Amino acid sequence: MSKLFPLHVKGASVRRGRKLLVGPLDLVLDAPGITMVIGPNGAGKTSLLRMLHGIARLGSGSIRWACDDTEARRRQAFVFQSPIIMRRSVLGNLAYPLRLTGLSRAEAYAKATQAALEVGLQKMLDRPAPFLSGGERQKLALARALITAPDLLFLDEPCASLDGRATREIETILTRAAAAGTGLIMSTHDMGQARRLATDVLFLLNGQIHERGTAECFFTQPTTAQARAFLKGDIVE
Repeated sequence: MSKLFPLHVKGASVRRGRKLLVGPLDLVLDAPGITMVIGPNGAGKTSLLRMLHGIARLGSGSIRWACDDTEARRRQAFVFQSPIIMRRSVLGNLAYPLRLTGLSRAEAYAKATQAALEVGLQKMLDRPAPFLSGGERQKLALARALITAPDLLFLDEPCASLDGRATREIETILTRAAAAGTGLIMSTHDMGQARRLATDVLFLLNGQIHERGTAECFFTQPTTAQARAFLKGDIVE
């Protein structure tokens, strides 16, 4: 079991000005795997991920990991819908977080080369990262997030703007990471993707966790009318 878990969220909320984006929430997460955060647009999916990761300021409540905050941040990573890419080569992007940990240039570049191979970017090591395609950028962002072996990876709709082939490649990387023991908490608007990947589901509605369960139970026997309507493709408010 990761030193991060269990995670205890008590009365936590995030606001933008006077608008409540998500919460107040009470939540306990105590298992790895792939937790999918789903819900209609505006439900608070991104705000929830940012809140849990600590990059959205709490308006109320608390978030407690099993380890201290400094250690918890070190053991996490975040991949955004629009990947943040540095103006360096693919190899330089991948080596950067390793250099921050104190690895020598040679060690960092060796590990970065292996990471590029694992996501299919081995022929692009010297290519400037800003010139990559959307799918290639997202693979680079994933590889850079995973290269330090985090216990937990947050992903905010990482395949939202990708075609089918790129989505399949990203899902393969995510499945492999989960099998290796990295916990994933990921938002998606793609119910096909959620069904393929999820072990657990958080269904958000109006900033609240409206329903929670294992993927098998949620997708076959949702317990609320709103969840059933959402899975049918109906508009849920």
